[in-house]
Amino acid sequence: MCCSEPLLFFNFLADRQLNPGAIELNPGQCEAHGLSYLIADDRFCALAAAIPCLVGDELAQRLPAELLQGLQDAGCRMIANKATHRSDAMTRPVLPPGADWLAGDWYLAPPPRASGSHSVSRALSLKLMQKVASDADTWEIEAIFRQGPVLAYHLLRLVNSPGVGVGRPISSFAQAILVLGRQQLKRWLNLMLFAANGDDYRSAMLLAQVAVRARSMELLARACGLDRAAQEHAFMAGMFSLLGVLFGLPLPEVLKPLKLSDSLTDAVLRQAGDLGLLMHAVQCAERADDAGLRASLGALKLSIADYNSLNIDAYLWMQDIIRDQRDGENA
Repeated sequence: MCCSEPLLFFNFLADRQLNPGAIELNPGQCEAHGLSYLIADDRFCALAAAIPCLVGDELAQRLPAELLQGLQDAGCRMIANKATHRSDAMTRPVLPPGADWLAGDWYLAPPPRASGSHSVSRALSLKLMQKVASDADTWEIEAIFRQGPVLAYHLLRLVNSPGVGVGRPISSFAQAILVLGRQQLKRWLNLMLFAANGDDYRSAMLLAQVAVRARSMELLARACGLDRAAQEHAFMAGMFSLLGVLFGLPLPEVLKPLKLSDSLTDAVLRQAGDLGLLMHAVQCAERADDAGLRASLGALKLSIADYNSLNIDAYLWMQDIIRDQRDGENA
C-alpha cells in the first residue's frame, strides 16, 4: 500500500518492572517519510520528553538520514530489534537477558489471584461506580468511602490538587463529591479500578491502555462534532470496555449491575451505534490495523491528520494519569 500521509500508531512497551516504559513509533503501511511533520510538533516533542519514543531498526532503515536525525533531535531514541521481547502469554512475563523492553498482549491475561485487601479495594470501587451510576444520594456514596481508607485518601488528594483548583482545603467526603461532580467522579472511580497495585502485575499497563482508549474515544467524539454529553459517554464507553479484562469475567456480567444506557451498552458490547463506530476505530488503532482504521476514519469523516493529532493528545493525557498515580503511591 502506498500513500502520502501515514497513520501514526504507537506500540506500548513495558519495562522490567512491567510498567509502561516506552512507546515505539509505527507508521503502518505507508511511506515512513510522512513522519516528518512530527519534528515540528511541540506536543510530540513534549510526549518524547515524558516517555521514551523509540524508532526500531526496521523503521530506521526506511527513513531518510535527515528525517532520522530530525526525529532524534525531537527526542526520539533508536532501538535495536533485539532490545524488545514480545510476549502474548497468559502468564506473568519475564524479560530475557539482553532485552530492555517488553511488547505484546501479556497484560490482557486473566487476573492473578488477588489478596484480601486488593479484592476489597476493587469491590468497593465497583460498588461506588454502581452508586454513582444510579444517582444515589451523597450520603450513600460517602458511606462507602468511609469503608475504604485508600479510596478516601486518593479522593481527598485529588480534590485538593492544584489541577482541581478549589482554592481552599477540602476535608470532608461530602464536599469532595460536590466539588468533583458526578461525571468527574465516574471517571476517577474507573481509573481507580485500573490503578497500579502490588497484587496484579497487569495493572500499570492496563491503566495506561484504558486511559488512552477512553481519552481517544472522547477526542474522536469531539472531532466528529458530537456534544459534550456524547463526548462524556464516549469516554465512559472506553473505560467500561476493559472492565471484563480487569476482573477476568465476561463483560456483560460486569456491566449488568451498572445499569448503563442502551447506547453505552451497545457500543461496549456490540460496537453498535455512533459510539460503536468510535470504539471500532480505537480498537483498529490498538491493533495497528492500517486499513481498518482508514475505513473507520472515512466513515467518521475524519482526516488522517485529525486522527494523528488526537492520538498524540491521548498519549499525553495518559502520561499525566500515570504520573499522578505514581505521585500518589510515593506520597
